[in-house]
Amino acid sequence: MPRLLLCVALALVANVLHAGDKLTLDQALNLADRYHPQLQASDALVDVAKAGVTTARAYPNPEIGFLAGRQLARIPSAVAGSESFYTFSQPLELGPLRPSRLKLAEQGVESSQFFLAETRLAVLSAVRRAFHEVLRRKSEITLAGENLRLVENLRQRVQLRVQVGEAGTIELNRADAEAATARTLSNGMQLQLVAAMAQFRAAVGAPLGPDIELEPIPPPPASLPSLDQLREEVLEQHPSIALVHSEIRRAEARLAYETALRLPQPALRTEAETLPDTPYWHIGVTVPIPVWNRRQGPIAEATAAVRQANQLAQARQIEFLAALEGAYGRYQVAGQQIAAFEQGVLRDAELARQAAEIAYQLGERGIIEVLDAQRVLRIVRQDYLNAQYERRSAQLDIDQLRAVDLRRPIP
Repeated sequence: MPRLLLCVALALVANVLHAGDKLTLDQALNLADRYHPQLQASDALVDVAKAGVTTARAYPNPEIGFLAGRQLARIPSAVAGSESFYTFSQPLELGPLRPSRLKLAEQGVESSQFFLAETRLAVLSAVRRAFHEVLRRKSEITLAGENLRLVENLRQRVQLRVQVGEAGTIELNRADAEAATARTLSNGMQLQLVAAMAQFRAAVGAPLGPDIELEPIPPPPASLPSLDQLREEVLEQHPSIALVHSEIRRAEARLAYETALRLPQPALRTEAETLPDTPYWHIGVTVPIPVWNRRQGPIAEATAAVRQANQLAQARQIEFLAALEGAYGRYQVAGQQIAAFEQGVLRDAELARQAAEIAYQLGERGIIEVLDAQRVLRIVRQDYLNAQYERRSAQLDIDQLRAVDLRRPIP
């Protein structure tokens, strides 16, 4: 079966590559949704919980006993011969025992389903993060390549000036050092892309081709819904919130079951014995007497578990709402930074670089001023790129808290 799934996944990826030679985010999410091992394991837990419901519905089995022997005559009135002894016992489940046991098992199914949804959200969110990380590294490679191109062009102009005697050799040495630094930075970005692709393959959990390309995605929206609306969505839709509330109900069902076990459960018992002269039979009921063990310990444990589940639910809500506020603030600040870059910072840095290069060509500035202007432009572009992906990262955090991946339409 695993080999079959592997073949199917490879075929699906091949179809994706033939269709457009690029893997979209929705296609990556579908692959993870179908083949990721963590989702398969969580789905198996749901089956385990459903099997527990079947177990809870089962009635206790009866017990049958048989003994055989021989009666010896020691007095004149006794009859010698063989005898046999039969017993039958059927435990009875009275009161709330059986309903409480079934309710506990059904709550286990509900909790396992919410746990599956929580795992699915975590897996798909990890795929989205890894997808965005790969796109970020590719953008950084493009930016590093652009910086390397500027430095190489400057180096060529410096070399010409040195050859004609308009500049000293020290300027060429400085240009060579800057070009080597830019080349090293570009190579380092390539290594980071390799690591990001490896993380993306691990996040998908399905086999991907060696030369797979990712389709770029549009930028996040400039504005978000209000914070109050997002809080309501988090509390209503996140599976972790639903899971902790399900665990409260499960703990309460456990308490009801432990309390029901305190009620003595009778058993119907019959006996029949065949003697050589006179057979006889008995029927009656046996009831355990809770003298030494009244289940104080299990009931106290279940009570404490209910209190613990309630406190954990409150802590989880506080944690998620705090994370939402933090991500919302990061999104707003990153948006303000992007607006500042787009409204003037990028243009000013580019104009400063151009002015420095023109002044250098006219002999009014030295190579150091040009290199400084290029470094400032590179830093500004890198900061602009970081602000863009910081906003993307904040959006991913908000989407995960809103459980967006659980509502993702499958094409």
